[in-house]
Amino acid sequence: MTSAPTTRIPVSGLTKHIGALGKAREFGILIALALVVIAATVKNPAFLFSADGWRDLLLTPSILVLVAVGQAIVIITRNVDLSVGSVMGLSAYLTGSLFINVPALPIPVVVLIAVVFGALLGAINGALVAFARVPAMVITLGTLYAYRGINVMWAGSNRVNASDMPPEFLALGTGSILWIPILSIVAVVVLAVAAWYMRNTRGGREYYAIGSDPAAAELYGLRVTRRVLTAFILSGALAGLAGVFYAARYGSVSSQAGAGWELDAVGAAVIGGVAITGGVGSVWGAAIGAVLLMTINRALPILGIPDFWQRAVVGVLIIGAIVLDRVLAVRQRRRLIEARDQS
Repeated sequence: MTSAPTTRIPVSGLTKHIGALGKAREFGILIALALVVIAATVKNPAFLFSADGWRDLLLTPSILVLVAVGQAIVIITRNVDLSVGSVMGLSAYLTGSLFINVPALPIPVVVLIAVVFGALLGAINGALVAFARVPAMVITLGTLYAYRGINVMWAGSNRVNASDMPPEFLALGTGSILWIPILSIVAVVVLAVAAWYMRNTRGGREYYAIGSDPAAAELYGLRVTRRVLTAFILSGALAGLAGVFYAARYGSVSSQAGAGWELDAVGAAVIGGVAITGGVGSVWGAAIGAVLLMTINRALPILGIPDFWQRAVVGVLIIGAIVLDRVLAVRQRRRLIEARDQS
């Protein structure tokens, strides 16, 4: 009895070499993060050496880490999800509304409903991209406004307040275990699971193969449509989870919750070494990029830098990351061509 041959996912030499460069990028971002923290701490020691400073350093980036991890998975497939901010806002308002309208629902059930709701919104994006073959940027730009419009129509001028939600739920966004915020623990667990999946499973490797060369992946027999759809579902689910913790963290949800977070998520992924052209990067890098972005937003006012320049610094980081990706890719391609010609 002969067993069916197993299909191996091809990985080009270029992808392997750029993967190593991606790890170097992540290390560089860690150094940049350390420098920002050191500079802010020298200016104001309470930035790090205080109970609130240490707590905020861990807590502030946690929600963006959740969104950035999902965004990174989508970008690795050579797509982008511009609707995550709106999905997050809708999920946050849904969470608050459930506590108001169905107060008997247990907290875990509310969390599950919000995550499934986010996954369904992500599935709409993924189906339009994967089956209709419409560019992801066009589709998700449309759903960004569509989902936001639904939220505005649903919420109107109303808002969910902390008094409308159980104290036990609010503790998820503000409480700590052994001086580590609960929200930060959840973000790290989600990050670790996503990183393991992307690195060690066939599905994770297929995401990279599809992003490296979608046409070749299709010809090779990879389930491109299924993987793209799944990537958007994961992104939507994580945005839904982020919406839950947004409600718990801030205790107030309006129709504008999550506005602008989609750009922060894309920026975090790109700064963290996830190539906007797909196939390169890691969710660890996206998470580090998210921490760097949020830490910069906290540190620059302490350093006396005006708000305009705070946004300019983030823009320069994103542009620099894209240019660096392009330079490294071109340089590595030349080296591979030279090595092939010499052999």
